[in-house]
Amino acid sequence: MNANRALLLVLPFVSLVGCTRIETGEVGVRIGFDKQISPGELLPGSFNQTLIGSVLTFPVKDVSVRVEDMTPLAKYNSTMKDFDAMVVYSINPQAVSELYVTKNRSFHAEHDGDIYLMYNYVHQAARNAIYKSARKYDALDMNDNRQAIEAEVKDLIIQSLAEEKLNTSINISQILVRVILPADSVVASANELVRAKNEYKQKEVEVQTAKKEAERIAALNSNKGAIEYMAAMANMKIAEAIANGKVNTIVIPSDFKGMVNVR
Repeated sequence: MNANRALLLVLPFVSLVGCTRIETGEVGVRIGFDKQISPGELLPGSFNQTLIGSVLTFPVKDVSVRVEDMTPLAKYNSTMKDFDAMVVYSINPQAVSELYVTKNRSFHAEHDGDIYLMYNYVHQAARNAIYKSARKYDALDMNDNRQAIEAEVKDLIIQSLAEEKLNTSINISQILVRVILPADSVVASANELVRAKNEYKQKEVEVQTAKKEAERIAALNSNKGAIEYMAAMANMKIAEAIANGKVNTIVIPSDFKGMVNVR
């Protein structure tokens, strides 16, 4: 009787210790004692015994893949210094068992006891898409076309998944381009081009200024006779006014040489 009572006390403890709970955002798969995978998926929130066999857990929601240190070729065969991006994808919970059983294990990645289904596959698909998309843009124009590149990379990955009949198992939700750096030589050439253009504009301004000054001098020279005639007529009018007593005060220029003889 005492043995039975002890067994009843021990069983709940053993059942708790020998269980694993599938967390939100994960799906589990049972591995039997014979190493065979049981059909069907273990859903989030369920408790599953691990006294006999084991349970593998797979994060399936919003898995982030960092695709870094890429050096794709831009338009005109210019090599980028650095290109980093991030891909966010999810796994159809109903496809977990099939993907784990039928796909090459090298397609998956493991971290902290969890298996990230198709992580490496998505990583490689993203690299291929980025290298293909980059060829359409000038190295210095990529930063201004981030959104277009993100959209195109996403479409290329989805297309690749469809070709492998994985589009119902894997969902690509977001592409985020994080870093785009042209080669140092490209940046230096661009800066030199800007400097040269600025110098050229400055020279253009100087040429236009000199041209306007030359036109002004030419205009003065062409009208020299008329200006001298007008000055002489003005002097004569002043002289007549003084002789007739019509002018009491006049302003005498510093170079005035005399117009009348006063006795």
